[in-house]
Amino acid sequence: MRVKNFSLSGLYLFILLPLHMSDEPKPDDPLPIAIRDMEIDDIAPVFHLGESLFTSDLYPYIYRTWDQWEVIGLYNTDPEYCLVADAEGQLAGFILGTIINKATWTYGYITWLGVNPTFQRRGVADRLVDKLVERMIDDGARFMMADTDPENTPAVKFFVRKGFSNIRKHIFMSMNLSKHEYYGKLIAYEREKAERAVWKRPRPRPTKS
Repeated sequence: MRVKNFSLSGLYLFILLPLHMSDEPKPDDPLPIAIRDMEIDDIAPVFHLGESLFTSDLYPYIYRTWDQWEVIGLYNTDPEYCLVADAEGQLAGFILGTIINKATWTYGYITWLGVNPTFQRRGVADRLVDKLVERMIDDGARFMMADTDPENTPAVKFFVRKGFSNIRKHIFMSMNLSKHEYYGKLIAYEREKAERAVWKRPRPRPTKS
């Protein structure tokens, strides 16, 4: 789990945020945005929007963890924290989150935030975050956190602008298991088993003339 600590008006938000754009609204380009609860018909469009945003070349870790079950799971367990933004008849963005209850604190946890590139820099992310923060405060959240790729400068600037601070870096490491010794032994075993199965396959009996 990736964590960075930020503060917002005395609260904290725990956000896994794969946001890859600057989302400052354009002052001369007002956009009517409707924030609403995500519905079952939004699941596929939200997934496909995320798929187009969280690509392997930009964010390999985020790319590996984003799939349809992320959307379906949160929609089933925390529908009140799954919001979408509509603008000009299109899906402009989405935000998915949950609440974590500890012994003495309640944490707001926003797991995903994405904005349609067509509507970047027009206040969509601001509206989504603000609405979810309000809901989490209403439900007792008193700590909120956020994280993103350290190289994702626009996302960092976005949260700083929203009042988050106390930025810390977190290191992620990976290992290619196909190069692991045990993986090689497993492949060799499966290949040998398949070859044995071929040799044991019964030959067809000759038919009587």
